[in-house]
Amino acid sequence: MDRKELGILYPIVLKEYDKRWPTLFKQEKNRLLSLFGSPLVIEHIGSTAIIGLSAKPTIDILLETPKNLTRSQIINMMEQNGYIHMKEQKRHLMFVKGYTLEGLDEESFHIHIGSKDQEWLWDRLYFRDYLNENQVEAKRYELLKKELAAKYKYDRDGYTDSKSDYIERITEIAKREMQ
Repeated sequence: MDRKELGILYPIVLKEYDKRWPTLFKQEKNRLLSLFGSPLVIEHIGSTAIIGLSAKPTIDILLETPKNLTRSQIINMMEQNGYIHMKEQKRHLMFVKGYTLEGLDEESFHIHIGSKDQEWLWDRLYFRDYLNENQVEAKRYELLKKELAAKYKYDRDGYTDSKSDYIERITEIAKREMQ
């Protein structure tokens, strides 16, 4: 499938905050821990991790690269357990779950796997924590997301790219204020 076909099958649709999102994260975290073993740092990131925020109903998870496994071992383990490897991601490993040829399942996930020295990846925690502590800023972000979702309903890349300046700016503020 090309990008246009993917955009039509998986349009940008924001849902009101769902109190089940933290529970879905915990359940998936437990699946990942049973797959890879402990101890591993596994964090809930993205808009579903921000309390009260409307979001695409896909749970984003950030997982520290298991140190005892090679890249190909991680890919094999994830694929054998129902995750789809997103090969176009070059800077880190990414997998999705809950994507079907009919659209998204009721439960869907993005799993981002990277080492702790990939600061650009782990900076997402600053953004999450800052918006959870600053409801006014979280509402600004929600308004931006709603505007962009309407504009880029079938263009996932356009939607994501159009949020990046805002996310980078808030992340820098968060890093200064929260360190």
